[in-house]
Amino acid sequence: MSHIENLELLEKSLTERDIPYSRKSSGGAQSEHVILDLPGEKKLKTTVLLTAGPYGVRVEAFVCRHADENHEAVYRYLLKRNRRLYGVAYTIDNIGDIYLVGRISVDALTSDEIDRVLGQVLEAADGDFNTLLELGFATSIRREWAWRVSRGESLRNLLAFEHLIDKESLPEPGEPLEGRYEPSSVVDAAQDGPAGGAQLDE
Repeated sequence: MSHIENLELLEKSLTERDIPYSRKSSGGAQSEHVILDLPGEKKLKTTVLLTAGPYGVRVEAFVCRHADENHEAVYRYLLKRNRRLYGVAYTIDNIGDIYLVGRISVDALTSDEIDRVLGQVLEAADGDFNTLLELGFATSIRREWAWRVSRGESLRNLLAFEHLIDKESLPEPGEPLEGRYEPSSVVDAAQDGPAGGAQLDE
């Protein structure tokens, strides 16, 4: 089948499942891109790039930016998690950002299979997100928590990580933090993917 035929089959399947998507230019290659967002709970959304080529569809989903620390534990977690995934596997790009990638062959390109693979992408990206933050961003989470306490800012989107916090070491409200600190929501920063959707360097 041609990549155009596979694109048509992909779009038909997404439409049947009421999954919103948009097209992205492939730049003239023998492939066509479709982008969609899967809404989650821990990770607010997972952007997925589906590339229809002559041999099927490639799946790429950005999960989390590269870890700040504890890289061995992060990679160990990802490798062990790969044993239980269906249709996709964890990988990293050239700068260490974390993705889920997979392929759906022409023979398997059905609405049910696309639904299963997208379901696995969402289950993994959303279900593993907080664990990846705990493993790879614990110091940043603690620093962000302390900064918010010192400023009287909301802790709402950090409450899932309360078990990481030593409450005795926190500053009093209004008490400045030691050292220079540039605040940014660790949770939001970790799930900010590449502009324009997932695109993994090969």
